[in-house]
Amino acid sequence: MTYEQIFLFCLLGVVFAFLVWGRIRYDLVAFAALIIAVAAGVVDAHDAFIGFGHEAVVIIALVLIVSRAMMNAGAVELIARFVLSSGRSLSTHIGFMSVIGAGLSAVINNVAALVMLMTLDIEAAKKAKRPVSRSLMSLSFATILGGMITLIGTPPNIVIAEFRGRALGESFSMFDFSPVGLVCAVVGIAFVTLVGWRLIPETGQAVAGDDGEAGLFVVEAGVKEKSKFIDAPVSDLYPLADEHDVTVLGLVRRGKRLPGFSAGEELRKSDQLILEGDPKSIEAFIGAAELDTPGSEEHGGIRGKSLVLVEAIVPDNARMVGRTALDLRLLYRRGVTLLGVSRQGRRFRERVRKLPIRAGDVVLLLGPESRVADAADWLGVLPLAEKSHNVIQRGKALFAVAVFAIAVAISVMGFVPLAIALAGAVAIYALFNVVGAREVYESVEWPVIVLLASLIPLGLALEESGGTKLIADSILSLTGSLPAWAILAILMVVTMTLSDFLNNVATALIAAPVGLSVAQGLNVSPDPFLMGVAVAASCAFLTPIGHKNNTIIMGPGGYRFGDYWRMGLPLEILIIAVSVPAILFFWPL
Repeated sequence: MTYEQIFLFCLLGVVFAFLVWGRIRYDLVAFAALIIAVAAGVVDAHDAFIGFGHEAVVIIALVLIVSRAMMNAGAVELIARFVLSSGRSLSTHIGFMSVIGAGLSAVINNVAALVMLMTLDIEAAKKAKRPVSRSLMSLSFATILGGMITLIGTPPNIVIAEFRGRALGESFSMFDFSPVGLVCAVVGIAFVTLVGWRLIPETGQAVAGDDGEAGLFVVEAGVKEKSKFIDAPVSDLYPLADEHDVTVLGLVRRGKRLPGFSAGEELRKSDQLILEGDPKSIEAFIGAAELDTPGSEEHGGIRGKSLVLVEAIVPDNARMVGRTALDLRLLYRRGVTLLGVSRQGRRFRERVRKLPIRAGDVVLLLGPESRVADAADWLGVLPLAEKSHNVIQRGKALFAVAVFAIAVAISVMGFVPLAIALAGAVAIYALFNVVGAREVYESVEWPVIVLLASLIPLGLALEESGGTKLIADSILSLTGSLPAWAILAILMVVTMTLSDFLNNVATALIAAPVGLSVAQGLNVSPDPFLMGVAVAASCAFLTPIGHKNNTIIMGPGGYRFGDYWRMGLPLEILIIAVSVPAILFFWPL
């Protein structure tokens, strides 16, 4: 072994030990290792930062921004509007959510897909009065499986595709992963739906119940001219309101609130419904019922800015105290709407915009983030940082989907590289305010970017020093009498085990050149081995640290470290069992 090989093996061993230990952030560990490698002379100083311009790094960052745009535009609601149903059995619900989660993960980042659907799953558990632990892990695993279907669904696929392009002259395309990924996803989803959730112990925390009425706001929302509820009684909205945990308190017509709850009154255009609920529920109900919020003509439109809902406490010395939104001319002066008021759970009959605000009230402000911050400062109210909610721009959903579809299409047809197509989509989203300037940067998981960009030069150095060939030769010497398909299965088992305890991007970076060297040593096509590494690096189901999705659900699901292997171990065995023959069928040796 040469000096470079010995040093890199020791350095990567220390890096992996720190990543498993988990006490120091993985991006800092990887970046420190890169600097040490440069100082030791095993990585050329001129190549130290080539990872930050690597196409795989750029694509991962762009996919995260596209995912945020899809969330902002409410594209998920086009698919998931029928998810919450109290009439479905748990298995049916898990199957339904898993299929949607896998489908979304195939076209956007699988972490973003989980984040979008997790709230719906928690809400479904709340309505069914069951622990969310019974379904949330299945959803996480399904989104991981769905990410394997396309190039952009999960970072390991992007890493493997770009490695193939560098090593063999042509990278995997968008849908090269689809045949094997679909087989794994279908089988995996069938398992988590029918069997997997039954293996989870009922020790996870139950979904919290209602927080009481103190956090409920009274809000007004207008009936649109072309609303499907025109000429229908107010009571027709009750089932939809119940589904979103919103109460319809009454009706305002021609500026005056009608007596009682107005359940039998037929709705007319320009009527205002009085609603009560928490901000997220009200926002979702307004979208589902296709209602208007006050000031929508100011905020809306295809060029409308990204909006937020912010809860703020009114202190004694606030400018708002004793005054109404009309007195303050809040919308005209500041471009912000006073959407609702919470008064310690007490209801009131005044119009929201005509209600004199008292000290101790909590107000709900709607508008672009920067304007809401300025308005809160001008009003003298105290925003609650943890009580800020992004408002879904439902009018841009089809636009966002169309832009993404066109970007993928022109990339698949070979007109421009995927990175350029996605960059164009991001530019259009920013131009039309589907994502704000701040969100473009906030969307990117910079620790993952630094990790990947730091490990790429180390991986290249290991490959150029002959280190990966040395590993491959060791594998071949230990398995020399076995057929190629068995060696592929062993490589996948080792890769999958590493991915359970290390970041899946780091695992893919190290395992890809090993897979290529093993294939070359066997004198067979490298594609089955690269595809096997992609599948195995993605399938981290044994621990909460192997994949970010598993980490995200740990708190909300009330899971313990040892809960994951109960469903994860049989699922990993199943994936190996079905993926090896699928890989060899679609990618012959």
